[in-house]
Amino acid sequence: MDEPNFRLQTMTITQKLYQLQSIFDAMDRALIAYSGGIDSTLVARIAHDVLGYQALAVTADSPSLMFEDLEAAKSQAVFMGLNHRIVQTHEMDNPNYTSNPTNRCYFCKSELHDTLKPLAMAEDYPYVVDGLNADDLQDYRPGIQAAKERGVRSPLAEVGISKLDVREMSKYLGLPWWDKPSQPCLSSRFPYGELITTEKLHRVGQCERYLRQLGIRNLRVRSDGETARIELPPDDIKDFVATVDLNTLVTAFQEYGFTYVTLDLEGYKSGKLNRVLEKTVV
Repeated sequence: MDEPNFRLQTMTITQKLYQLQSIFDAMDRALIAYSGGIDSTLVARIAHDVLGYQALAVTADSPSLMFEDLEAAKSQAVFMGLNHRIVQTHEMDNPNYTSNPTNRCYFCKSELHDTLKPLAMAEDYPYVVDGLNADDLQDYRPGIQAAKERGVRSPLAEVGISKLDVREMSKYLGLPWWDKPSQPCLSSRFPYGELITTEKLHRVGQCERYLRQLGIRNLRVRSDGETARIELPPDDIKDFVATVDLNTLVTAFQEYGFTYVTLDLEGYKSGKLNRVLEKTVV
């Protein structure tokens, strides 16, 4: 990813950092839902700067999280000196989640915060916070409601910090992963209505791991029945076709369990699977 266009002046970054710090100054102790993505990582870093070990960063492990992403969350926590813990969530036991309805994310976040809230209460953390940013409020995110129902706070959104702001602030703070691509859970690779299973999550994860090992950072492998659909940034498609051994790739994907492998010529766009929702709006 190229360096961002720093539209914020340093003083503006400093002011927004101060606003975030002020939120944690008023908390004393806080538990952070820390996925290892750049949003929650920035929140965890600032919480740690203000509260030290009175801030607990908690990562939820489940079949929808790639092993590499869990390891990245661990290594980032060590780099920042966080008080870090890993818990297991069990959204795959909930048919409301695995049936993959349009509000699947609601059940995912419900499971997450129904796991974090008792932990926070048992260990005297009066606040649970997440990494929701201001841009997320403009997207279709049913999980936001689940967090609100459980009293979760979102400092980035409260201050009005966008995704670009997060990247700029992370670079300003010297976090080496400031340009890390977004990496939502593997369940987001399935069209609504397709049953999600641990086996399907695993094969999608294997395919994305294969592409990452080729040096591709920003990608998605969408699962559509027996078809794997590869999404890459539009500018990367021609180079991908010209340089990758496609026969070897197809063989690998078929060994992982897919029957067909396709390349999305439109390219990667966040939230593409939500287009079906737009068609249903009267």
